[in-house]
Amino acid sequence: MKSIGIITDSHSSISQAEAANRGIFVLPMPFYIDGECFYEGLTLSRKLFFEKMDAGAQITTSQPSPAAVMEIWDKGLREYEKILYMPISSGLSGSFETAAALAEDEKYAGRILVVDHGQVATPLHQMILDTQELIQKGYSAEEIKEILEKAKERMMIYIGVQTLENLKRGGRITPAAAALGAVFNIKPVLKLETGKLDSYKKCHGFLKARRTMIEAMEKELETRFKEAKEAGAVHLLAASSASDQETENWVGEIEAAFPGMTVMCDPLTLGVSCHTGQGALGIGCAVKPDFSMK
Repeated sequence: MKSIGIITDSHSSISQAEAANRGIFVLPMPFYIDGECFYEGLTLSRKLFFEKMDAGAQITTSQPSPAAVMEIWDKGLREYEKILYMPISSGLSGSFETAAALAEDEKYAGRILVVDHGQVATPLHQMILDTQELIQKGYSAEEIKEILEKAKERMMIYIGVQTLENLKRGGRITPAAAALGAVFNIKPVLKLETGKLDSYKKCHGFLKARRTMIEAMEKELETRFKEAKEAGAVHLLAASSASDQETENWVGEIEAAFPGMTVMCDPLTLGVSCHTGQGALGIGCAVKPDFSMK
């Protein structure tokens, strides 16, 4: 039996195919669309999700059932002595609290370690890749949990939104604000940090929003993350719910602004896309968890 395994959920941007290649497990997240339950990556594709969204369907996210969580834990424990369970950030969902309670059961105590890592989407994807490196370096499961939880505030992502409709539906802005935003071509930039999605700046037009995000990331890397960047310990991240061509252009724009840095880009997770809609673009960064910052 192998020592340490990783289980996450589909809010991590990790597909079932990648999970199989990496030897980890991904729990498909449930979504309710007009009252019908779908599972991300299984019965719910990105194409179907956005088709339903465009048609005006009511889409809501949901926690996985305790039975589903325990089923995938049991599967993992047949291969690994201990499991690091890394669900969506506790700041965005109650999944962490539910899992933490389940892990206290005698069957799982000491074998399932639920990590409060503060991540979602591409930052969580990157953290899981970093976690696999920590396992290879010989850290224990308990040490890795501590490292990841200490590192949870050392990431952030800016997301530029093309449409205000989904923010209105989710109650993040009022219908009046959405109507005014459409009239004046307001494109908000959101800031996702430690699992919390907040407003950062309102821009006139999406080109301005893109420039604003690049400038914000430049400032982050020149100040808060300067030490880690100079040490080569910062990952540059991107995400998109836009077309393939727009995504390619966005990654090229980031690479031009930050020469020499590799960009990892993912499709924006469906959970975040519920709020942003189609056409959203994101840029972010994350520090390697075991890098010591002063």
